[in-house]
Amino acid sequence: MTAGQPLDPARIRAVTFDFGNTLVPVGRDGLRAVVELTGRAVVDRLGPFGFDEFLRIWAEERGRQFREDVPRFRETDLAERFVRVLARLRGMAPPPEDLTWDQAAARRYSKQDEIEWALDVYSRSFLEGLPPNPAAGPLLERLSGGRDLAILSNWPLAATIERYVEAAGWAPFLRAIVVSQRVGVIKPHPGIFAEAQRQLGDPEPDTILHVGDDWAADVVGASEVGWRVAYVRLKPGDSPLPSSERDGTATPDLEIDTIAELSDLLAAIPAASPDPR
Repeated sequence: MTAGQPLDPARIRAVTFDFGNTLVPVGRDGLRAVVELTGRAVVDRLGPFGFDEFLRIWAEERGRQFREDVPRFRETDLAERFVRVLARLRGMAPPPEDLTWDQAAARRYSKQDEIEWALDVYSRSFLEGLPPNPAAGPLLERLSGGRDLAILSNWPLAATIERYVEAAGWAPFLRAIVVSQRVGVIKPHPGIFAEAQRQLGDPEPDTILHVGDDWAADVVGASEVGWRVAYVRLKPGDSPLPSSERDGTATPDLEIDTIAELSDLLAAIPAASPDPR
């Protein structure tokens, strides 16, 4: 562990954690297994169309969403992706690369209950296929004794994170779960950090420590709103989640290889008493 700007752990009243590749490792094989489980269920129930065709169209529409949404600090919408995929599988031609989808026209190729069912299958497949970092549960339990904790994540389906938290037994340790799909913007946009700060009871910015693995989203985003930052250096090398390269635009307060390193650093030091003002 190396230090950036001086950090007094006793001043930290709240800690927020990124989800993918911080609390839960997301490797390429694991995420592909989630998509394959979802695809087989979709093909069996909503076909006839081919499994390989589903995978191809899913990958194309995923890529299209990232190209369209991420530069605008918008989260990709998983429900919209299912609408587009089913529309193409059922005969609708996709728009050219330089044009956006006519989402209203695409919705005519599926029913709302089909989309809701497909989202549920995806969430269940994620829970079954991607285990958490073994250190996550014990760390959250230990830190929750003296600080408010939250998940602060870019993710296309908030319900997946909420169900994961319940299944993992983390819910009693968390004050908030703040997900880009619900907020409307992705990290590093300051709006999602502002919403997390509000849900944590509006502590002073420099008493919040954000823990994450992505340089632009987590380190730069949290630094620009005045939070403290712990940068997690290690993650699956083949992770398909969006990522950014380290640059000189911010300096993390802590650099750690894994979240397990936070346990002794923060849990051994009581949080400061609330500001009486």
